Amino acid sequence: MEFLATGQEMSLQEKLGILTDAAKYDVACTSSGVERKGNGNSIGNCIKSGICHSFSSDGRCISLLKILFTNECIYDCKYCQNRCSNDVPRATFTPEEVCTLTMEFYRRNYIEGLFLSSGIVKNPTFTMELIYRTIWLLRNQYRFNGYIHVKAIPGADGELIRHMGYLVDRMSVNLELPTAEGLKNLAPNKHRKNILTPMRQIQNEIHSNRNDLVIYRNAPRFVGGGQATQMIIGATPENDYQILNVAESLYRKFELKRVFYSAFVNVNEDAGLPSPPGGPPLLREHRLYQADWLLRFYGFRAEELLDETRPFFNVMLDPKEDWAVRHLEYFPVEINRAPYEELLRIPGVGVKSAKRIVAARRSANLAFADLKKLGVVMKRAVYFITCNGRMMYPIKLEEDYIVRNLTTDKDRIRFGSDGMTYKQMSLFDDGNFTMPVNPQEKLQTAIGQL
Repeated sequence: MEFLATGQEMSLQEKLGILTDAAKYDVACTSSGVERKGNGNSIGNCIKSGICHSFSSDGRCISLLKILFTNECIYDCKYCQNRCSNDVPRATFTPEEVCTLTMEFYRRNYIEGLFLSSGIVKNPTFTMELIYRTIWLLRNQYRFNGYIHVKAIPGADGELIRHMGYLVDRMSVNLELPTAEGLKNLAPNKHRKNILTPMRQIQNEIHSNRNDLVIYRNAPRFVGGGQATQMIIGATPENDYQILNVAESLYRKFELKRVFYSAFVNVNEDAGLPSPPGGPPLLREHRLYQADWLLRFYGFRAEELLDETRPFFNVMLDPKEDWAVRHLEYFPVEINRAPYEELLRIPGVGVKSAKRIVAARRSANLAFADLKKLGVVMKRAVYFITCNGRMMYPIKLEEDYIVRNLTTDKDRIRFGSDGMTYKQMSLFDDGNFTMPVNPQEKLQTAIGQL
């Protein structure tokens, strides 16, 4: 039983305040990828377009109740606000309290689902038993049919994880840090093997369940939304190349749906933690998410985007732009003939616009005016494409020229309301000149003497 400093028993509202705040640094929750309609006997449904304080494809803002079951923890991870050595207010829900909160928030249309994680109380198996009882009650006694995402606890009994998988839509096991060495330094109670074991179990159970669904159409689904993980970025010295290779390996070996990247926020005074002068590395996190998208949907490999000689992403260009300007031998790409895989590599062309291009050119030759209507971001793509053998403007296919236009407003090609106008560059519009051009030189140029 939890008590406040005054000795009064803690109310549900006070627990909610503590345990929602304690969960804010866990970012590994998003769209479930699961669609399940109401069945007439239960409350709620699950819509695959998105969950968790995000925007769905139709523009709706959607959310879920994101809480810890408890912020009590037997571990002493240096980066964690809830580590056992910290003097912070502690609270623990009962399974019935989590069910009550979820149902009341859902009935008021505040949420569309639940994201439940937890600190480790007593031991991993005991904690997982509490979470399992909570989700079982929510599904069977409270008849909740909405989206549920639960964190699997590394080191917990495998049978609990297996039973849990048939009750939830998504499970995740946090990798915490990109390398085993980083984990050893900052989270000595956690071990890479213990983390990867439930990942492998969930993967194997998903495969087994797919076979069951083929044989028995009404068989229950095991983790229908797949599994995810999270890595903290910036707490340890790994570079972007190492982090991206770890993510690529996880996608390939464990078939994860998502890898989440969480910029390190220093909430503890600890000599073993870095103190970034600019605060959390949010731009680095953003670049990793962009690169992660390229791995999952655009056919890129980690070794194409970075290597040991260039281990960090360019802060001025997004990863696809950076790759393109370093591989100009692949450009320009002819829009009317290039295969789908080549279209995906053009900056400014996304998955949807590439599919639209392929579909539209079956019936007509595409011109530059058509591309904007198909969703192509022309201010990026214009440097890398041709239509019917011609570029939109007389553009130099040179790295310095393209980078300067992509990163600065000065001397950049200007688009008008019709998308077809641009700023004419003069002879002396070159940022590499260090000395101003004098009137005599201009005169000599005009009469052909320079």
